[in-house]
Amino acid sequence: MHYIWQHIESIISSYDGTVPLVHFLKNYYRQYPKLGSRDRKMLSEMAYSWYRCSKALDITLTLKEKIAACLQLCHTDNTRLLQLTEGFSMTHDIQLHNLFPYELQLSGGITKEDWLRSMLTQPSLFIRIRKSKSKLLDILEEQEIPYEPITDSCLALPNGTPVDKWLPPYAYVVQDASSQKTGEYFTALPYEKWWDACSGAGGKSLLLKDKEPLVDLTVSDTRKSILNNLKERFRTYSHIMPMAYEVDVANASQLNDVMRDKLFDNIICDVPCTGSGTWARTPEQMYFFNQRTADEYADRQKQIAVNAAQYLQPEGKLYYITCSVFSKENEAVVQHLVKQTGMKLTAMQLINGIDIHADSMFIAVLEKQV
Repeated sequence: MHYIWQHIESIISSYDGTVPLVHFLKNYYRQYPKLGSRDRKMLSEMAYSWYRCSKALDITLTLKEKIAACLQLCHTDNTRLLQLTEGFSMTHDIQLHNLFPYELQLSGGITKEDWLRSMLTQPSLFIRIRKSKSKLLDILEEQEIPYEPITDSCLALPNGTPVDKWLPPYAYVVQDASSQKTGEYFTALPYEKWWDACSGAGGKSLLLKDKEPLVDLTVSDTRKSILNNLKERFRTYSHIMPMAYEVDVANASQLNDVMRDKLFDNIICDVPCTGSGTWARTPEQMYFFNQRTADEYADRQKQIAVNAAQYLQPEGKLYYITCSVFSKENEAVVQHLVKQTGMKLTAMQLINGIDIHADSMFIAVLEKQV
């Protein structure tokens, strides 16, 4: 195990959080092709466990003691890693508040202690069933893949399950359970004009189109590559291709050049955010968090939401969505939006996914007054 200790020490000392940990590890393993698949699996679990909870441990512990403690706290079931924890007893207090020692207020509906404890566990993999439910369930059972129904169309599976190996791509979408739940707020009618203002790869757009295929959809994002990804997904699911614009919605002048006199019946603003509701999947983001980031996101969110609202029909609805648990990015932005636009807040919820090992999402529904 000596070389494993050498590699994990090298990973921890060289990783600075500027790229996602998953990408850093892939590049690291390419430099050391002699590391086998079992070695890579061990190192990845050690690294993720470290970024999940090492800050909560006594600073006087050695690196090996800290990693052993992290593996215990994260409940590893890897046989080889369990050997590392043998003989190590958790005699030190765990200081959960040290994982996130900032005074950022959380949205209503979630406590800081529950949120921090959720960081110790990797969330489940969730799929949204689009078609052929009985066929999908038969395949999962044939492959002996455990699953748990969350709703009639949502299944939870063990994280890392390679569902793309067995399930027909047209029949399901990989989408977190809380993200799926935001779609329950969408009230769509045939031929209505909808705009997904920060569409990304189209998770909410696909949710909308599966709910009402005949909506007239427009999408936009700042990245051409991600819009190409969205279009490929629309082809996979046999949906009519939406009108797509590469535009920064936070830039009012640029947005006006693209939209001009367009008006929409409904607008989805799934805005860029800290992603704090998803940090259990990417614990390195909490580990390297800078409080200025939340302020920067909040400022941008306000610009996006206010700018997008200008293209809403009277009595139209704007769906403001984040995957953050911070009130600065949620309720505070909604308050700003109401003040700046005069829209009426009709619904608001922090979708707490902790109990089902899912992400947490925030959604607010606002209606433009006549």
